[in-house]
Parts: sequence; structure tokens; C-alpha cells
Amino acid sequence: MDDFEAGRRQRFLSKQYYDWLLPQLTEQIEYWARHEAPSGSTETERKALAARYRASYAHRRFLLEFTGGKSLIALRDELPLLVDTLESYTTLNRAAIKDDSVPPLMFGEIGEYDKAMQLISLCLLLHRTELLPRLSNMLDPFYRAQDTLYEDLLSYGMDGRYDVDKWFHDRPYRLLINSFYRDSEEESIRDIAAYLEAWYAAMNDAPWHDSHLKANEQEGGAYVGYWAVEAAAATFLLELDDTPFRDHVAYPKDLVDFARDFDARQQSQPTSLDTGPVTVRTGQICPETGIWKAQGHNVPGVLVRQGERMPDVFAPDRNGTLRQQPALWEFERKA
Repeated sequence: MDDFEAGRRQRFLSKQYYDWLLPQLTEQIEYWARHEAPSGSTETERKALAARYRASYAHRRFLLEFTGGKSLIALRDELPLLVDTLESYTTLNRAAIKDDSVPPLMFGEIGEYDKAMQLISLCLLLHRTELLPRLSNMLDPFYRAQDTLYEDLLSYGMDGRYDVDKWFHDRPYRLLINSFYRDSEEESIRDIAAYLEAWYAAMNDAPWHDSHLKANEQEGGAYVGYWAVEAAAATFLLELDDTPFRDHVAYPKDLVDFARDFDARQQSQPTSLDTGPVTVRTGQICPETGIWKAQGHNVPGVLVRQGERMPDVFAPDRNGTLRQQPALWEFERKA
């Protein structure tokens, strides 16, 4: 086995195809940064369409590099480009159609919905949560409080999200949504395992479906990897044991490992309480003995001692039932 085969993250990707497609995607990203699209009745429309092409190529290159085994530290540095290009398209497209609310991705199309959930999940797994407000600014005018998975994922990196009980695509996303609301880890693990089994078939209408069958120079370059990134995000956020589904072909286990290792590195570094509000997630090490308040929950603060792990919060779920939930804890005062 050569170095490329050993490092690639999905078996459908060959080195020949990767070496052929990667420079093409890079060239297209650079080309559409400098040129207008040939179609469009106005200059703004042509610029908006060019920006859409650039955003699409940037996203595809990112996934191809991930599938090809690129370092996650390097990809973490590249993630802002995906948000930059999508933001540019959003701004130009809204100007072209004179509508400041239109989103860059339409949730009704399963391929675009998948891309939106994937982007949010990448921000969480690669610890680039500072990018989430920019994504929500693009998507919220249309989709705020309209989709449970969208709100649930954002709530782990942003305050003030919404508790809703509806979603755009029942299949396969109901399974993943259920994993956030189970009473036990075992149930959540079963949900995610079932989600991964159902995921690829449910993506039949996505434009990249079955593209690995034509992953060659003669038939096209649509295949860049099949990844249920949101399943990895749920596994990480819910602190689940991924052993039962770790080797599923669409499960990006490296992202989960990176996210957990990053948390561990952050916990090992001293935290200064003098630089602003300190927040620590459930399961992380408490940096200071004191009273900690769970953000987004109307419950009393709790005493946590330095060196202990931050607890769950007991709070009502959407049905009003008290249950343990992970929380983002903010230091309130010394004990």
C-alpha cells in the first residue's frame, strides 16, 4: 500500500483522480475570483453567479482534501475560506435580486441542506465557532426557528437559539435529531448508527450521489467524498462512544478525534479569569472554584471546584420533562 492509499480517508478516492481534480478546483476558485459569469442580465447578477461558482469550488476542494488525508490542522486554517466565499455570494446575490433575506443555500433542496449542516458541523468539530455567527447571518433571515437540527447544532456554539419541533427533511434527519433528545447514551448511539446506515440512500437527490462511479478523468469530477459530518458533530457534542459505528464509511472519525483532542489541549492550558467571561462546557475541567451559571437555562448557579469536571444541567426539555443536558457554563463569582 502506498502513502496516498494509507492516508486517504475514503476508499473510493484514487491518487490519479485526486492529482487530476485538485489543481482544477484550485484553478476554478482563482478564476471566478477575477471573472464574471457569462450569463446574467446585469453586472451584479454576473458577479453573483461567479461568486456562487467560487463558493461551490471552494467547498468541493475542502472536502476533496479532507478525503485525500490532508492534515486537520491545515484544514482548520482553510475553513474560513468556505465562509468567506459563501458570504461574498450571499451579499452579491441579495443585491442582484434586491432581497436582503434570501439565503445562499436552500434548505428545501437536500443537497444544499446537507451542505449547510455540514458547514455548521465543521465549525464545531474544528473549533472555529467564531465563524458560526457569520453563517447564521446568512441563513437566519429565512430559516431561524424553522428547523430543529439547524437550531440544535448552532446552540452549541451560540446563545439565543430556538427550541422548535419541525424540520425540512424527515429522512434521514429524524434519526439524528432524535439522538439529541434521548434519555440515555445507548439510545443516542443507536440513533446515530441508524442514521449512518440510512444516510447515503436518503441522499439520492443530491447532485453528488453515486459520483464515485464516475470518479475518473474521462467521466467527470463530481466525487469529493461522502461524509455525514453532522453525525460526527452529534457524537462529539453528546460525548458518545462511537465504537459501534466508528468504521462506517461515511463517518468522519478523524474529525471527532481532532475535536476531542483539541478540547483536551485546551483543558491542559491555564485559564485567565481576568480577560473576560470564562465559559467551560460540560465534561471539561473546571478552572476555578466558584459559582457557575448554565447559559441559556433558567436554573440556579452551581458550585464547582477547581479540577472537577463541569456537570450536566438539570433542565426541562421541550416536553417539560426534567433531564440531564450538556451546557455551556459561565463563571459567575468566587465561592
